[in-house]
Amino acid sequence: MLLIGLTGSIATGKSTCSAILSSPTFSLPVIDADHLARNAVTPTTPLGKKGYNAIIRYFGPSTPDLLLPPDSETGIAYINRPALGQRVFGADPQRVKDRAVLNKIVHPIVRKMTLWAVLKHWWDGHWAVVLDVPLLFESGFDLLCGGVIVVGLKDQEVQIERLLARDREVVGGGFMTREDAERRVGSQMSLAEKVERVERCWDGRGRRRGFVVWNDGSREELRRQLEGVVWRLKEGRGAMYTGFGRWFPPWAVWRAVVVMVGNRWRRKRFLEEQQKVRAKI
Repeated sequence: MLLIGLTGSIATGKSTCSAILSSPTFSLPVIDADHLARNAVTPTTPLGKKGYNAIIRYFGPSTPDLLLPPDSETGIAYINRPALGQRVFGADPQRVKDRAVLNKIVHPIVRKMTLWAVLKHWWDGHWAVVLDVPLLFESGFDLLCGGVIVVGLKDQEVQIERLLARDREVVGGGFMTREDAERRVGSQMSLAEKVERVERCWDGRGRRRGFVVWNDGSREELRRQLEGVVWRLKEGRGAMYTGFGRWFPPWAVWRAVVVMVGNRWRRKRFLEEQQKVRAKI
């Protein structure tokens, strides 16, 4: 089974791409890392309770509005995500440190949840599954993927406006300022670096495995771009490929190891080249 990493910057349209890829014509299962991240800090499961308690221990003493009022039905005081976001998004040293702590709490739990979801879809016989992960490269999930799609916008102003509009549409939202939006965009890996990384995604046979789709136009234009990408990723992955991997697990494990080793080698080369460029500046 092929793991397709789907990423981009905040408010560039990953959710729209996920909706298209999961709809008829494609019908690909999508694992939404944002959804898993919410579950990872919700104390209704053993893993979620672990993340919830860890966040309260670290952020609670210095973040008075970290918890929402107790839910009327469950009695649970859920994490106040906007308040936590204001605490960790930004470029100043303290926010960078806090964001690293938050990622250290959430990412391992999300990885475990993702693994179980991937195994389920593999057993169901799907030829591919989409990993919708905003921090695909930062979290290291790209190492698992045999294909990567980056969703981009050519105009950052459009990205800021979409982020503010999205906040206004959320129940209880509308409090995000332009400065907050710019800080959130700036706290992530730049789109230019993501594009540069994905341009280097090739498999051992010289086939392209990394693609950029631009979301500045209509939904139909985005769909057409995705059709071309999925067609190229699916090439050579018919029922025999999927079935063999399902019924002969050692082969599937071997393929996964080959993909991970190749991705790790490419990432190492990319980072080394980046260091050389920075050294010259």
